[in-house]
Amino acid sequence: MMTKKAVLINDLSGLGKCSLTAAISVLSVMGIQACPMPTAVLTSQTGFESFYCNDCTDKLDYYTSEWKKLGFQPDGIYTGFLSSEKQVDKILSFIDSFETDDTLVLVDPVLGDGGRTYSLYTETLGKKMKKLVSVADVITPNLTECCILCDTDYSELIKNADSPDFLDTVAELAKKLLKLYKVKTVIVTGIEHKISDEVTKINNLIATDDEVFCVSCEKTGGSYSGTGDLFASVVFSGLLRGDSLKDTVNLAVKFIQTSLCETVKLGIHRNEGIEFEKHLKMLL
Repeated sequence: MMTKKAVLINDLSGLGKCSLTAAISVLSVMGIQACPMPTAVLTSQTGFESFYCNDCTDKLDYYTSEWKKLGFQPDGIYTGFLSSEKQVDKILSFIDSFETDDTLVLVDPVLGDGGRTYSLYTETLGKKMKKLVSVADVITPNLTECCILCDTDYSELIKNADSPDFLDTVAELAKKLLKLYKVKTVIVTGIEHKISDEVTKINNLIATDDEVFCVSCEKTGGSYSGTGDLFASVVFSGLLRGDSLKDTVNLAVKFIQTSLCETVKLGIHRNEGIEFEKHLKMLL
């Protein structure tokens, strides 16, 4: 059986261990050929105090035209950070050109975190992202992005974050996303929920038409560059190689938790990303 090929549509950052740098590593180890399509090339990820960004919007159409000439047919398409509504239009056109009934499309709707939208966010980008989400099989929003996609007030939602039924409330939002955008799987990532005075869990809530379940781990450290990219990449690769949804989410959580523990122990700054390289063997 030939190695499956997957298009990775994301930025390439020289420092920060995120986006394409993280995704290519994961896909390769998990037996998937990574076919990168850079949306931007940066000297470092945008959390650093200084960086240079070379926007690739005007180059994206070449991937569609050149790959069509070659008869390229990807088994999967995974989109991450997109810097503008213009890029979303180009990616929608790309997916329309290459998607078949057998193509797995995962969209990570990168719009914000912690109740705040990212600096490049605009209302138009938000609307375009909703259109992109509607062509996906799997989406992996964090709680902020889930609220944006559902037109829900994050600040009101988070007031009940410590209540026993908080995850049930998030589950209702996830089920709303299933219906709104006609996707097969919604994974709401990185949901903090305190189950006692001492223990805070990080929950990943998975919703399909058939089931809703959570995969959780104890919170370790703070927010680090690239963890969302790594999570989505493991899930995407696992599904592409035929692993079950539950198994692949469990694998992603275990991989990131193990890497985070070492990162915290070494005192690495959040902008540098997490120490995942030596733990890639877990994904084999």
